[in-house]
Amino acid sequence: MGERVERVDERDRVIGVVERGEAVRQGWLYRMAMVLCRDARGRCLVHRRPETGPRFPGEYSWLVAGAVGVGEPYEDAARRELREELGVDAPVRPLFKFLCDGELSPYWFAVYEAVVEEAEVATDASEVAWYGWLTDDELRAAMASWKFVSDSRDAHTRYLALGSSDQGSGAVDPAGHRMADE
Repeated sequence: MGERVERVDERDRVIGVVERGEAVRQGWLYRMAMVLCRDARGRCLVHRRPETGPRFPGEYSWLVAGAVGVGEPYEDAARRELREELGVDAPVRPLFKFLCDGELSPYWFAVYEAVVEEAEVATDASEVAWYGWLTDDELRAAMASWKFVSDSRDAHTRYLALGSSDQGSGAVDPAGHRMADE
């Protein structure tokens, strides 16, 4: 059996446990946790997925991401993804959450932020083919010219819409959903 996830409803309430592949095939909602990694200078980690990867081969993302496991809080999933993909164990803080009409399937998308030291990063080659650190302006320029995973691009647009005064509050997403609903 493949990866098991909690099937959730439009309000992010658990309604069952399913195999992730089935959730994708059926268009059922489940949960994803994403992490925006910044270094001490405030730059964002951007990475390219391997050309041989099963999802979005060769595309870029500004978020480290993965499905939330059964019984796993979003925050724990975000920290796990940091460890799995970057080899980093760091605290995360909530930024926002939204119902994403993902390219593969719909899901709840919770975005967190972590400060990561470049020297700590030890990427998993099966997840990350290349990575670099970009300023916010460089990231905006890359979004305009590089092939980014569509869900990553959607999250970036929502992140920018929050504005600098709301970024990092963790209180409410652009649709008005509270992160504390977990």
